[in-house]
Amino acid sequence: MEDRNAILETRFPEYSFAVERGKIREFALAIGDPREICLDPEKAAQAGYADVAAPPTFGIAVDLWGGPDFARLCEILKADPVKVLHGEQEYEYLGDIVAGDVLTVRTSVTDHAEKRNMRLITLRRVYVNQRNEEVLRCRTVVVELK
Repeated sequence: MEDRNAILETRFPEYSFAVERGKIREFALAIGDPREICLDPEKAAQAGYADVAAPPTFGIAVDLWGGPDFARLCEILKADPVKVLHGEQEYEYLGDIVAGDVLTVRTSVTDHAEKRNMRLITLRRVYVNQRNEEVLRCRTVVVELK
């Protein structure tokens, strides 16, 4: 097993993502979220949002459109892309994400283990908006088959 402490010191380059109405709408429609607060700025305002609200799991759109691509992720983790699987993902919402926000994302490795024929790498992402408010946390487990 590679030096556990070395992988635990891994920090990804931080990235920013401007949250747009169109991307929120596109994501809401893709996941089948019919809530008007995600689609209509007037309905969102009536519900107390500054603009249309991002649906649950929108963090994945932020990561896919703003963060490192799959090849870069594997390079940073020193993982073979042919053997990498998505293990699990969980989100903890701490505030609203709405159109007009600019999110800065910081990613680090928080755990690394080997079990049977798998390498399990746990990533932690913290999403901070332009007001320096932490609005989302994400925990992802990346599985590399050995």
